[in-house]
Amino acid sequence: MKSLIRKDIEEFKNQLIEIRRYFHQHPELGLKEYKTSKKIYELLKSWDVEVEYLSETGVVGIIKGSNPGKTIALRADIDALPIEENTGLDFSSKHDHAMHACGHDGHITMCLGAAKILSKHREDISGNVKFIFQPAEEGPGGAKMLIEKGVLKNPDVDAVVGLHIWPELPLNSIGVTGGPIMAAADRFDIEVIGKGGHGAIPELSIDPIYAASQLVNTLQSIVSRESSPLESIVLSNCMFHGGDAFNIIPNSVKISGTTRYHNPSFSKTLPKRMDEVVKGVCNTLRCNYEFKYSHWYPVTLNDSDFYKFFKVVAEDVLGTDKVIELKNPSMGAEDFSFYLEKVPGIYFFLGTRDEENGFDKPIHHPEYNFSEDILKTGVELFCNTVLKYLS
Repeated sequence: MKSLIRKDIEEFKNQLIEIRRYFHQHPELGLKEYKTSKKIYELLKSWDVEVEYLSETGVVGIIKGSNPGKTIALRADIDALPIEENTGLDFSSKHDHAMHACGHDGHITMCLGAAKILSKHREDISGNVKFIFQPAEEGPGGAKMLIEKGVLKNPDVDAVVGLHIWPELPLNSIGVTGGPIMAAADRFDIEVIGKGGHGAIPELSIDPIYAASQLVNTLQSIVSRESSPLESIVLSNCMFHGGDAFNIIPNSVKISGTTRYHNPSFSKTLPKRMDEVVKGVCNTLRCNYEFKYSHWYPVTLNDSDFYKFFKVVAEDVLGTDKVIELKNPSMGAEDFSFYLEKVPGIYFFLGTRDEENGFDKPIHHPEYNFSEDILKTGVELFCNTVLKYLS
């Protein structure tokens, strides 16, 4: 079956490239992927795949095998980024300030390619395959929305698979690990409230800029002094706003930032400890405060058993030298994590780095591009994982 799948993909490779280039030319931002989802719907329909909209721009296809069995889902994120493209490609974005700079055009294409190939082999499938085309991965988190709308139900999904193309890994290799592969991503917002006044007579004011500056420094002690150096944890203050004139002490200062971590227990301990630090610094310096901590994406946590299964499949398809055990998870975040909270599965990185041919820009870069040769690799991994799991 593996050789037959490879032959089918080779025959379909030119269409894969055409599909990818269409989506690259027509990028749409999160929850506005109307043309994108319409094209996905039409292609699935043309291949006799059952398909429905699960939200305004979320599309779900399903292939029911010839015999009953488990259900496995493949997921592709479909939104673009608010970036002005600067690749010079013949198929560059036609939309101002919108670009597929994170490879989601490739993700869509590989998931569609798997649907096309697997639709030809229904008789070899015992069970079901769902194809989840999800909006708004870049924000505000389309995975959670689709889960709430029942994307993992009717039939119930037993396992889920997703990937991200990854310019830090060599072309057509994959990076994978059991356990955490991407970090949680949370947001915090702090307002330090003092008492404004003239910069020449600070003793008559309560200076929130000074207090907020001390707070920025003190918050770092949570990472450097209160967590193990062997833990992966980031606390970044990314916005600091206060004051409108050079000689006026403002009434308040606003700070916003993000925390990242791989240990899920930090989701409870971090906000508690941060609130204590904010309260302590502000009380010491006579300021009031408001503190808000928002959980955005949880840790992307691969299932250890499914990881072992997938690694065997990947090594069989690619060869052992192309399957890289990641030593360190990424500090980036992914809302695929919401699926993995509900069902076991795997999220892996598909390498695109090819410096010789100029494919070396990082994701979210206005010149990001990738070799279209990876499209076949992604489809092959998807198809073989599905068939092996359902066999």
